Amino acid sequence: MANPNSRDSFKDYCLRKLGAPVIDINVSEEQVQDRIDEALSYYTDYHFDGTEKAYFRYQIQPQDLINRFIKLPDNIVGAVRFFPIGDPAVTSDNLFNIRYQIALNDLYTLTSYTMVPYFSVRQHLALFEEILVGEQPIRYNRKNNVLYLDMDWNNVQPGTYIMVECYKIVDPQTYPKIWSDRWLQNYCTALIKKQWGENLSKFQSMPLPGGMLLNGQAIKEEGVAEVLRLEQEMETKYEMPLENFVG
Repeated sequence: MANPNSRDSFKDYCLRKLGAPVIDINVSEEQVQDRIDEALSYYTDYHFDGTEKAYFRYQIQPQDLINRFIKLPDNIVGAVRFFPIGDPAVTSDNLFNIRYQIALNDLYTLTSYTMVPYFSVRQHLALFEEILVGEQPIRYNRKNNVLYLDMDWNNVQPGTYIMVECYKIVDPQTYPKIWSDRWLQNYCTALIKKQWGENLSKFQSMPLPGGMLLNGQAIKEEGVAEVLRLEQEMETKYEMPLENFVG
């Protein structure tokens, strides 16, 4: 199959690139599966198609008020921010906020009022809120899937919903087109070749029938060189550029 669409067809494709079944690839099934997992892990860590921006909805539980943090699913690799619980201090949607009063007194008819002053006032209010209130600080570590919300938890009620802006892994089981990614195919094949050479290097210079000698070290060196080349290619072509941090 030229375009693998499952884990099994992806495995067979990589082995065929190395010469199977014409050549016996001296790697075990467990080793091949480990190399596939390793390739997927590197792919999701660095490739721009390995993760996607998402919004995770979560309902606060009573235990969260005691822990002062929430647990996120395993497929989330990074949390950016969360939408504040309750109404913002300045731009809330109640009867007495500024935005409502502007809309009530000035925007009752759009035929005789321009939107420019309203837009300018909204930007000005957003600037005030950013300076005086600011975004709610968060801390997240993907190894324990814990998201700390540095806020006053005494103002939070159980059952309240929050929305977390995050990045999650693109699951190949849900999106099988990942298996047809050329870089991933080449990288996994190189990892398997490296493992193949590692296995054969234990029997270096062992004579075979007909006077041939095993040269596992050469296969290993080829695999190592291909892995390094593909990782450099990832950095220059497929990795998202780093964002600038100011402050």
